[in-house]
Amino acid sequence: MSEKFVLAYSGGLDTSVLIKYLQEKCNAQVITVTVDVGQGEDLKAAEEKAQKLGVIKHFSIDAKEEFAKEYVFPAIKANALYEGKYPISTSLSRPLIAKKMVEIAAKEGATGLVHGCTGRGNDQVRFDITLSSLAPDKKVLAPIRDWGLTREEEIAYAQTKGIPISEDAKKYSIDASIWGRAIECGLLEDANQEPPEDAYDWTVSPQKAPDKPELITITFEAGVPVKVNGKKMAPLLLIKEVNSIAGKHGVGRIDHIEDRLVGIKSREVYECPAATVILEAHKDLEKMVMTRHEVLFKQQIDAQWVFLAYAGLWVDPLKDDLDAFINCSQEKVSGEVKLKLYKGGLQVIGRSSPMSLYDKNLANYNIKTTFDQSSSKGFIELWGMQTRIYNTLKKASKKP
Repeated sequence: MSEKFVLAYSGGLDTSVLIKYLQEKCNAQVITVTVDVGQGEDLKAAEEKAQKLGVIKHFSIDAKEEFAKEYVFPAIKANALYEGKYPISTSLSRPLIAKKMVEIAAKEGATGLVHGCTGRGNDQVRFDITLSSLAPDKKVLAPIRDWGLTREEEIAYAQTKGIPISEDAKKYSIDASIWGRAIECGLLEDANQEPPEDAYDWTVSPQKAPDKPELITITFEAGVPVKVNGKKMAPLLLIKEVNSIAGKHGVGRIDHIEDRLVGIKSREVYECPAATVILEAHKDLEKMVMTRHEVLFKQQIDAQWVFLAYAGLWVDPLKDDLDAFINCSQEKVSGEVKLKLYKGGLQVIGRSSPMSLYDKNLANYNIKTTFDQSSSKGFIELWGMQTRIYNTLKKASKKP
């Protein structure tokens, strides 16, 4: 009797080819699962395509709200920027997709869980670890990696099987969620070549952006955004709104050299309008309401958190431990941050909070300040004591 395999299905080239490969090479019954995290694709078309390719069942799951609240919002609290640049938009969706695959596999009595990752990227790590952790009794298969399929071979195989290939698939490999859009392959593999304009979809070219700056105000409560320009919004709608506003000003284009977990340096191009704006605002607000010690220590926690999420360890117990600290630290991160968007640029121009540690009466240079400047002399004496002693000894040791 043939086995049942649950395949994470995007409707694209890789996973469409896998349906036929699994049927022919493994004599498997294939169940496809498409998880909507805001990629903006036609889910009905993906379902129809899967059915034409002979799957026994297809599941379309709308997980956008869950993704925004349970995955993106924790990333905002953690100021999640991998290597200081990438808002881990792709990374965040993988544990959610894996979770839904496991739920379907349990419901349908499947014995295998299949993803379409290659052996060169990070997603294979994320899927393998999460799937095997959540369903240790199931097989985890990565046929494109394990069978060594190249993109050219996939295209040739698809043509022999009558599998439709989009023009985008021939040019780029694209992955998107509400938190960002990743573009790879083709001309982008030349790290010295500027990305063509047709690689972008969510952002206008900065040269074609409006000639007038636009101000946007983000309101946070307990570390997460709740309002845009004074209007309260649910998580998903809020992210969509900021994506739209920032995108029309060309804000959120990211082009950098990234260190993949598997050791490869890769040129990565992303569009992350909302993530770029919201993370910048959140970091700025934290600096207003947290002490110096909290800010510096949390930077270390944030770096570890984003590495775990990027490196496929979303279900590792250390992440739960870090979440506990981060959630506690965010209780007082409430207030408003005002930003100016202009031709691809982003600038924080104002912030306010009921929990602000900034005191104008202490910080101003007016003679009426409440800060007692005479206290500074004694502080400097103590603060620099060891530095002065060291330099005195150093000078003495050089005497003949």
